[in-house]
Amino acid sequence: MNLLYNLVINFYLLSIKLASPFNKKADLWIQGRKNIFSRLKAAIGINEQIAWFHCASLGEFEQARQLIESFKDHFPEYKILLTFFSPSGYQSRKDYDKADYVFYLPMDTKSNARKFTHLVNPSLVFFIKYEYWYNFLAELKKKNIPTFLVSAIFRNNQHFFRFYGGWFREQLKHITYFFVQNEASLNLLKSINIDRAELTGDTRFDRVFKIAVESKEFPLIQVFKHDNHLLLSGSTWNEDEEILLEFHKNFPKFKLIIAPHEVHDIRIQKLLKRSGNDALLFSKANDISIRNAKILIIDSIGILSHMYKYADIAYIGGGFGAGIHNILEAATFGKPVFFGPNYQKFQEARDLIDKGGAFTINNSEDLISHIRVLLDDKIKLTTAGSICKSYVNQNKGATKKILEYVRQFLSNNKD
Repeated sequence: MNLLYNLVINFYLLSIKLASPFNKKADLWIQGRKNIFSRLKAAIGINEQIAWFHCASLGEFEQARQLIESFKDHFPEYKILLTFFSPSGYQSRKDYDKADYVFYLPMDTKSNARKFTHLVNPSLVFFIKYEYWYNFLAELKKKNIPTFLVSAIFRNNQHFFRFYGGWFREQLKHITYFFVQNEASLNLLKSINIDRAELTGDTRFDRVFKIAVESKEFPLIQVFKHDNHLLLSGSTWNEDEEILLEFHKNFPKFKLIIAPHEVHDIRIQKLLKRSGNDALLFSKANDISIRNAKILIIDSIGILSHMYKYADIAYIGGGFGAGIHNILEAATFGKPVFFGPNYQKFQEARDLIDKGGAFTINNSEDLISHIRVLLDDKIKLTTAGSICKSYVNQNKGATKKILEYVRQFLSNNKD
C-alpha cells in the first residue's frame, strides 16, 4: 500500500506540472514550490524552536488562526511556521504577520518529507482538520516529533473505518493526539483502538467570536444598505449566484451583496456583467455611486467576515458544489443563514438547521419562499438570528482546551 500511495502522489504531481502552462492555479502551485528547500534553509535558523502549523487552504487557516495567535501569546519562545497546500491559502496569507515563516508544503514524497523535517526540525506540529500526508506523518513519528490533529472530524464512511482501511488506520497511529469536534468522531477513533483523543470542539467558534467582538466598520456598506433589507452572500460560486440574482428580481428593493469565492479579474467581470446595470464593484464604490447601486460585488479578500453584521440575512456559497463554506462567520453576528443542499459534512450546518437558525435550499424558489416567510414574521426572523448567535457563544472554547493540553504535554516531556 505504501507503494501505491507513493505512485498516486507522483502521478498527482505530474498532472499538476502538465496542467500548469494552461491553469493559473496549477502554475502558482508549481512556482510556489520552486527552490523551496534552499529558501527554507536560508530562512530558518538552526537552533530555533519551531511550532509548525499546516493548513490545506484558506478555510483551514481561519480554523487555525485563533490557535496560532493564542499559541504565540502563550509560548513566545517558539517561532511559527505556517504552511499551505493550495495557492488560494498561500496567496491570501503569505504576509500573515503572526507567523514568522509562511511557505507552501512540499509534495508528500518520502524524500521531501525527510528534507523538510530535517531543515525545519519542528518541536511540535499542528495539522488542521483533515490533512493526512502520510510520508510526512511517518517521518515526524520516526523523529518523535509531537504531531497534533486539530478540529478533526471523522465520519463512518471514511476509508479509515471501512473493511479495506487497515493501512490507513495504521497511518493515523502516527499522530500523537487528536482534538476532535464531536462525540461521534471520538467514538469512531475508539472503534479502531485509538484513544489518544479529546473532545475539544471546533476552533472556528473562537475565531468568529473574536471577529464579532473586534469587527471592523465599513461606512460605505451602511450607506449602501440605508433603510433597506440586505442579503449578504459570501463565498459564492456560479450556481449560487444564479439563484441570488433570480431572488433579486423578485425582491428588487432588497439590497444584495455578492462576495464570490474567487476574485480574479475574469471571474469578477463575468459576475459584474451577469448582475446588470444596478451592480457596482466595491473597489469602485464611493458615497455617491453606492447609493444608487442595488447589487454590490466584493472584489477583494479579507473583509467579508466583518461585513455580515450589516446583513439582515446571510447566504453562504458552496452548497451546490463540494460543500458549503464557513457559515459561522455570519452566525456569530446573529444572522439567519441560507445555503445549498450539500451541507451534510458540516456539523454546524446540521445543528443550526435542527435548531431553526439555518435553512437549506435547492433552488431560487426555495430561497424566495423562505425569505418571504421570515419577512412576514419578524419574530421568526429575530429568533433565527438569536439561535445562530447563541450557538456560537455556547460552542467557543476549543482553543483554550487545546492550549491547556499542549502546555501540560510540554511540561511532562521536558528533557
